[in-house]
Amino acid sequence: MPERVFDEELERSTNKWMAWGVGIILAMALIFPVYRFFEPSNREADREAQAGFLAAQGADLFGSNCVACHGIEGNGGTAPALNSQQFLTVSTDEQTAALMAVGVPGTEMSAFSLDFGGSLTLEQIDAITAYLRSLEETAPDFPEWRDPLGLAGGD
Repeated sequence: MPERVFDEELERSTNKWMAWGVGIILAMALIFPVYRFFEPSNREADREAQAGFLAAQGADLFGSNCVACHGIEGNGGTAPALNSQQFLTVSTDEQTAALMAVGVPGTEMSAFSLDFGGSLTLEQIDAITAYLRSLEETAPDFPEWRDPLGLAGGD
């Protein structure tokens, strides 16, 4: 096999491209730690914005699906007050969503999930849950949250 002739111009071009490649690798190696430093705060801000959007969407859905029984802002009516410290501190998001999705047997709380014959998607139920959770900071102390109108008490 014949030996290749040394090409000075090809050697310079190859070295130039290799130097650019090393430079790009070094730049990326320096940029990634900077990215890792700033990214968590960006994600947290986006998470908070998403939670706010979800709660706003949930407020609209609550107004059109739940207010008739649970009252304005969940303060109670013929159904339990969902905007109370007692309810919001003992009920997890999963429990609240499950109550909406499958309903409560033996009560007027029917299933709202499409999977159980209701009218809401699971995402909409999650939005209502986020709305209720957003009320937690200012929720009133209301020990009678289960029967806000005193209808079950009798005389």
